[in-house]
Amino acid sequence: MLLSNDRVRLRALEPEDLELLYRWENDPELWEVGDTLAPYSRYILKECIEGSHLSIYESHQLRLMIEECATGITVGIVDLFDFEPRPNRAACGIMLDRRYQGHGFATEALRLLMEYAYSFLKIHQLYVHIPVANEPSKRLFARLGFVETGTLKDWIKIAKGYSDVCVMQSI
Repeated sequence: MLLSNDRVRLRALEPEDLELLYRWENDPELWEVGDTLAPYSRYILKECIEGSHLSIYESHQLRLMIEECATGITVGIVDLFDFEPRPNRAACGIMLDRRYQGHGFATEALRLLMEYAYSFLKIHQLYVHIPVANEPSKRLFARLGFVETGTLKDWIKIAKGYSDVCVMQSI
């Protein structure tokens, strides 16, 4: 199957994911690496789950839950977003619950996402924006073939001012 291997499975969002998404999306420590400015309500997240059936061509994003095959535990989320059909590119991102970081889940999930994006969706390139201080994330994407192609100065607001963002691409 295209969206799973022996270790992880990427699956669609389900109504049962609401409380987990609520916890992750409302964690202020994660807001700096995304573009969240305020908490999400359960109502808004429920609407997101209900709208997740739309194709990437309709919504310009695809969000998948990362499940450990052996236990069925949901360990994180992986996304394709800002999809642009004409140049055929998309941003990608990943969030792993802190308890499951450092165990190879992110690498496996991103490999599956990349395989799906390139072989099934026929995407030409994927890119990521990573805060320059996030060395683990930069190493993860480099390990998967992403190459650093630039720096966006003062690109994101952080607690102590602004941070540059490293742009990495996989073509």
